Amino acid sequence: MRRHLVLAGIGVLIAGGAIVAMPSLGGTIGPQPAGAVAQATATPPAATSGAGGPLALTNAADPAHGRQPRAVAPAPSTLTGYVWPLPKGRITNGFGPSWFGDNWVGGARFHDGLDIATYCGDRIVAAHAGVVLAAGRKVDPVMGWIGSLAPSVTRRDKYGLWGELPIVIVIDDGNGYRSIYAHFSQVVVKVGQVINAGQFIGYEGRTGFATGCHLHYGLFSPDATDRFGLRADVAKRTKLPAFEIARINPLLVLPPRPAPGAPATGAASPSPSPGG
Repeated sequence: MRRHLVLAGIGVLIAGGAIVAMPSLGGTIGPQPAGAVAQATATPPAATSGAGGPLALTNAADPAHGRQPRAVAPAPSTLTGYVWPLPKGRITNGFGPSWFGDNWVGGARFHDGLDIATYCGDRIVAAHAGVVLAAGRKVDPVMGWIGSLAPSVTRRDKYGLWGELPIVIVIDDGNGYRSIYAHFSQVVVKVGQVINAGQFIGYEGRTGFATGCHLHYGLFSPDATDRFGLRADVAKRTKLPAFEIARINPLLVLPPRPAPGAPATGAASPSPSPGG
């Protein structure tokens, strides 16, 4: 995404009338080496409700699978079973240093996922089997923010800003990672639903101030301790925490592009132009 990824959701929670903050995580600021993820100390946050219901944020084991947090985030090289979420899409903004990134990594703007585009209304599918943790605009408790979400939520509530956010789905892939899908025009799955790889989950859109229809696809492990910074100007404007758990490059797990003339496998062709 461009300037809107950090707006991909907000949500916090309210436990007994008080907003609960996310635990702080250790780690270094900077991109993770290819094929490696840092060891973990954090417990993944709980699942949220859909677009409009109350949200919950706790330090309990992930309720989607009832699993305890892993001691080590699995290396991307061990992950299997991924397919392209937009089978005929092209990459319009890659993972890494980018003027259109909301993150700040290694002293430069950084884009923490892949922007993939075809056309408005195209069918987006799940990149991996898993369980839906959140669907809608209030998804931040499962997005890997490091710090309290209370200031951001207070701002959204005060000024009625929830409707400007992207529509997002977050799925626990069941392998220690979570897939983030953003900018839907409409979703067709619900929280707690079990999803198969390649299953239809929603329609490509441009919600969240996107400049064009596309999908932002991100991937991270809640057990990782590396972290990405949020640009100071974005953090000041949105009141979001200054850091998020580091993402990995989805190209490390997505299948390779097919050879010319070979049957399509869902791989996308890179494009140098930003995707909004």
